[in-house]
Amino acid sequence: MRLPCKLMFAPVAALLFATALGAQDTTELLNRMKAMEDRIHALETEVRTLKGQQTPVAPQPQPAAEAAPVVAQAPPAPVSIGGAGGAAAKVLNPDISVIGDFVGAAGNHGGRATPSLSMHESEVGFQEVIDPYARADFFLSFGEQGVNLEEGFITFTSLPAGLQLKAGKMRAAFGKVNTLHNHVLPWIDRPLVSQNLVGGEDGINDAGLSLSRILPSPKGLFLEGTAQIFRGDSENVFAATRRSQVAAVGHLRAYSDLSESTNIDFGASYARGHSPFADGNNQLYGLDATLRWKPLRRAIYHSLMARSEFVWARTSTSLPYLTGIPVVTPAPDPVGSMITQVFTVAPRGLAKPFGFYVSGDYQLGRRWILGSRFDRSQRGQCLPTNPTTTASECPYTVFAPGVNFSRAIPLLQDTGGSFQLTYLPSEFSIIRTQFRRARYGEGRTANEILFQFQFSMGAHGAHPF
Repeated sequence: MRLPCKLMFAPVAALLFATALGAQDTTELLNRMKAMEDRIHALETEVRTLKGQQTPVAPQPQPAAEAAPVVAQAPPAPVSIGGAGGAAAKVLNPDISVIGDFVGAAGNHGGRATPSLSMHESEVGFQEVIDPYARADFFLSFGEQGVNLEEGFITFTSLPAGLQLKAGKMRAAFGKVNTLHNHVLPWIDRPLVSQNLVGGEDGINDAGLSLSRILPSPKGLFLEGTAQIFRGDSENVFAATRRSQVAAVGHLRAYSDLSESTNIDFGASYARGHSPFADGNNQLYGLDATLRWKPLRRAIYHSLMARSEFVWARTSTSLPYLTGIPVVTPAPDPVGSMITQVFTVAPRGLAKPFGFYVSGDYQLGRRWILGSRFDRSQRGQCLPTNPTTTASECPYTVFAPGVNFSRAIPLLQDTGGSFQLTYLPSEFSIIRTQFRRARYGEGRTANEILFQFQFSMGAHGAHPF
């Protein structure tokens, strides 16, 4: 009976032994952790003691002959502008750009000459957003004949009722070509209708005010109206001799997207001012249309721009005449005797020319553009053009008594066509050549080759679309 009792107490003894071993391991672990903490505290105390025992090194004495050392000064604190920091200092400087336009010509000019080689224009632009309510744009044109303010105006963008106001010297919103600077044109020259009726390169460009607004329109149509008033001085277009002879310009523009890659733009224009050729008015009516195609996936390789513009003019002008030339007319008596009449006052007439152009430009590749243009424009006989057309002699008209002086002025008609090839080395330069053939109203024919080098520097803002 003793053996079973021993077997019964064996498990109990084993359990007590295991418990004793577990307690011993826990105690040993706690002791080790406490020893590590004590060692860390001892190391920290030793580091603090060593730092406290360090003494500064005495500086070496400098020779009396040596100059005192230059003490480096800390850079000045950045200027804070409106709390935006020093980087905002650039807001005080406008965006500045320079665009050079070098043009050459060869061949027979047919009486409307351009220089063989010329630095046609150097345009310097200053543009800046003045504040949240206005921005300013200034463009100075440096040519071989001097300096000219091409445009300089302030635009107020946050007026009530969605209005936008411009004040300064600006290109009138008449058609499309008149609003474009030289470096934006797809051609080297301007169309004949612009040269004959709308002042050529300078165009209708005068000091004045411009008020525009986006008008309510059906869905998918953008409609904008512009009303402008100018001093009334634009070479060969308007000439004001009194303050009351201001010029007025109106433009209505409609734009619509035909697809994701195609859009169309229509415009109607009207301009009225005092005629530079007689004591009367000069009125201009215009229609313009632009079609653009630029596929989104191949936009940098292929595109198409088709553009056309039509202009009708009603210009008061003095008829050319010879003072003191007798005008022989039949007498009312049946005998048929002759009497003479001499006019000493220039009679006034009305010139009613019409002109248009049609152009297309297709992008062949990333850097090549091929274009063409057809021109046809009438102009009043003996009236000036921009550039000047050389005539052998201006014909004179002799009038008999009783003639209505408000008669239509005889018209001349110019017709021309051109092809141009453009190469774009980069976004900042253009190389272009153009073959131009024109038949002028005086009976002369022009066959010319024009070439152009254009380059730009600096930040030049985008022009109106």
